[in-house]
Amino acid sequence: MSELGVDLSSVQPQLLTPELAETSDLLITMGCGEACPYVPGLKRLDWPLEDPKGKPLERVREIRDEVKARILKLIKEEGWGKAET
Repeated sequence: MSELGVDLSSVQPQLLTPELAETSDLLITMGCGEACPYVPGLKRLDWPLEDPKGKPLERVREIRDEVKARILKLIKEEGWGKAET
């Protein structure tokens, strides 16, 4: 992500708790299918993406770019604002 000017060094994964879910409008999971967490009343999308852990750098970049494309498409579909390309 630093290649794109995004600093994630201080970001840590968060456990999906009921309290966290209460503050959310949408839950996007990545490839967990039926094993994904269910939160009543929360819209959920599951994007079947490969886990980048342990993959070669070029594959990680491809996965990153696929996530970006999906996010931009979602922003456009939901009408949340002007999506950057």
